[in-house]
Amino acid sequence: MVDKTLFIKKTNLEIILVQIYVDDIIFGATQDSLCEEFVAAMKGEFEMSKMGELSFFLGLQVKQTKDGIFLCQSKYCKEILKKFEMESCKEASTPMPSSCYMDVDSVGKSVNQTKYRGLIGSLLYLTASRSDIMFAVCLCARYQANPKESHFKAAKEF
Repeated sequence: MVDKTLFIKKTNLEIILVQIYVDDIIFGATQDSLCEEFVAAMKGEFEMSKMGELSFFLGLQVKQTKDGIFLCQSKYCKEILKKFEMESCKEASTPMPSSCYMDVDSVGKSVNQTKYRGLIGSLLYLTASRSDIMFAVCLCARYQANPKESHFKAAKEF
């Protein structure tokens, strides 16, 4: 209700979904005719070009097959690793070790708050396709006001 960017139109058993982000529009429908009608209506009002089948949008790679639609963020993950200088890191089998303990760490060395918040924000966006890291990311997000080296290290571990 706050930010209206997704529009849905239902007619009988058919549906068209339209997602708007800044100057990009993504749409899909249960019938091709609904998409064609939408394109005609939009071209009547706006200068627009139809780019074809969706393959990449806002960090999400999209693969459409007869079996369904598959989302992947591997390219986005690689960008995060590069941005935070972690390209040579090792993979972990779990998002957060069970032995990990986090607290305020009042005696720890402070780290750049902007960089820490950037990492947390990037990881929160990643939870769109990796819900298994949600708990660990939210745990680290608690310490954004005064992040320490221990928090930054923990956030980098998943």
